[in-house]
Amino acid sequence: MSNAQYETYGPSPAHRPPGYGGFDPNSVRTLAYGVGVAPSYEGYGGYEGYEGYEGRGPYGGAYEDTYRPAYEESETAYEPVVRPRSGRRAAHRRRARLAERGDGPMRRLVPQALVVAFLAGGTSAFVAKDKAIELNVDGKPRTLHTFADDVTELLDEEGVGVGAHDAVTPAADAALTSGDEVAVRYGRPVRLTLDGRRREVWTTEQTVEAALRQIGVRAEGAYVSTSRSRRIGREGLTLDVRTERAVTIMADGRASTIRTNAATVSEVVQQAGITLRGQDTTSVPLDSFPRDGQAVTVLRITGRKEIHDEAIQFAVQRVEDPSVFKGTEVVERAGRLGLRRITYSLRTVNGVKQKPRRIKSEVVREPQTQVVKVGTKPLPTSVRAAGGLNWQGLAACESGGRPDAVDSSGTYGGLYQFDTQTWHNLGGKGRPQDAPAEEQTMRAKKLYVRQGASPWPHCGERLHG
Repeated sequence: MSNAQYETYGPSPAHRPPGYGGFDPNSVRTLAYGVGVAPSYEGYGGYEGYEGYEGRGPYGGAYEDTYRPAYEESETAYEPVVRPRSGRRAAHRRRARLAERGDGPMRRLVPQALVVAFLAGGTSAFVAKDKAIELNVDGKPRTLHTFADDVTELLDEEGVGVGAHDAVTPAADAALTSGDEVAVRYGRPVRLTLDGRRREVWTTEQTVEAALRQIGVRAEGAYVSTSRSRRIGREGLTLDVRTERAVTIMADGRASTIRTNAATVSEVVQQAGITLRGQDTTSVPLDSFPRDGQAVTVLRITGRKEIHDEAIQFAVQRVEDPSVFKGTEVVERAGRLGLRRITYSLRTVNGVKQKPRRIKSEVVREPQTQVVKVGTKPLPTSVRAAGGLNWQGLAACESGGRPDAVDSSGTYGGLYQFDTQTWHNLGGKGRPQDAPAEEQTMRAKKLYVRQGASPWPHCGERLHG
């Protein structure tokens, strides 16, 4: 006869694992709520008609209740069963047996409740510590679960290193709660040349356009050396940016202001439609960087060159000579002037003549040094001692040997070209050119004894020739 009407809710005794007591810690309901809940059945022990059912044997006798509920087969588990419609007497017998054994359902459920309560408390704490966080590292998001208390601990767990130029949001010491978003943006070096000035900056943006915006560069109308949508790798990049500037160009009596991102003044002049010719230039170097608000003047230049020759004075070298009387100098080698050639630039700037400017200088001929012998021999002490000199040669040099010779100014006269004052100091009377030749020679020797050959600077050397 089938016992289907006596089947229990739960595994049959033949399929229960050892020690199975009706509580499955891995069941869906257990995991969901952290506690095992035994299923309840409406009308348990009280379905309508249960009390009026009397079991009958196959021969009309009373039906013996040989069924044992599932909870009677385990000391640690309680699993309810659906009772058969056996009537009041069968139910009474089962209750009597339970009373005799002193093994009621509440006694067996107490230790199970303690275990379930412990597991429920641990599971609740476990769930409370777990947090669902969205971590975005350099634009790559992912969702993860963590027990970390703050951002720093989370990044350490995930092996995400952060440098001085990197950005972390929220702050590294911020506490974490489930549902938070943590973003890490790595810094990238940008070797930036901005309007001619070079510097290195760091950005956490990943495109050129976003980086310029973060750095604070006015990109509208600016020249950028690479595509603005270009991505910036962790290694960074080199970037040249020239912002738009206002430059005023003044040329040919007119002034015009243009907006430009040119790199040189020369480019700005060309953009203004101005042509430079010949020596034309600008008030600032053509290759300089044009600054915002700068005024540049175009200089129209015409000019020519002039060459001038200048004499270079020679040096005089004096050499002592003991064979020549003191006060006598003899030119051993005459000096010669040198020649220097200088080139000047004569310019007219915007119609105004400028001061000549020396642009070139070269020596065409080197000067020759003059060598002069200076006498160191003591002078004669008497006129007679001076008689051994070449007075005839001196007279020939000074006056051509003519006693009555007079220079063109009328100041000097005679063989040795005395001036009147010197002639009188030597004891002469009247004019020297009127005295006899012998007297002139005697007074010349007297002068020599006093001063040597110095009174005759050009012809005095003839005395020793």
